[in-house]
Amino acid sequence: MQAISNFTQYVLGMAKSVPVSRLRQLRLSAGLTMRELARQIGEDHSNVRYWESSGKIPRSDVLMPIATALGVTVEQLLGSDTAKSRTSASQSRLGLCFTRAQQLSRKQQQKIAEVVEALVAQAASSKVA
Repeated sequence: MQAISNFTQYVLGMAKSVPVSRLRQLRLSAGLTMRELARQIGEDHSNVRYWESSGKIPRSDVLMPIATALGVTVEQLLGSDTAKSRTSASQSRLGLCFTRAQQLSRKQQQKIAEVVEALVAQAASSKVA
């Protein structure tokens, strides 16, 4: 009985040490389910489940659609440590706002985009008049 208890503790310890895949972290941050992400990229949800559970990198032809759906760059999706940070001292205030907005959920990003598009359209129409 003690051997079973030790084995159970070992297995539970192993499960806690398995890192969550980067794709899953980004998908959850974007507020998407596996099925929603799969629909947006034109793949079956079982592919998304496989990529997340195995930690395997998705095929090259779906990297860009996945990154777009999640509101990140391909470099961020792949977790490249060598990717240059987009935030710099010379970056504009607007650019910094959009960089921070990329960290919000997909639903929040869509609301921000609607507001910005309305403001840009209003500014463009006032220039014409």
